[in-house]
Amino acid sequence: MKKIEAIIRKSKFTAVKKALHDKGVNFFSYWDVTGLGNEKEGHVYRGVSYSTSDIQRRYLSIVVNDDFEQAAVAAILDAAATGEVGDGKIFVSDVQDAYRIRTGKKGPDTLN
Repeated sequence: MKKIEAIIRKSKFTAVKKALHDKGVNFFSYWDVTGLGNEKEGHVYRGVSYSTSDIQRRYLSIVVNDDFEQAAVAAILDAAATGEVGDGKIFVSDVQDAYRIRTGKKGPDTLN
């Protein structure tokens, strides 16, 4: 099993959610987060300068069976990309085990 953690633009969340559902990834958790990025310069919007050092993003936590990893990552990459600085990051790590609380079932079948 793999854990996919993605930090994306909030404006791209609906597109990413649809792309994941289209690939068969129907369960994940998400949070609104604030982070710091590499961009150092500010922006001007309607004549007001604002800092981009604190960036509002959405954090997704997705656990999938190994065979879904590439499809899930590809879906996020395709749906979240704008080509601009600040599109986000994806991290993939191994999951040792999983348990379904209701039944006590253990292993990859808990994700179905």
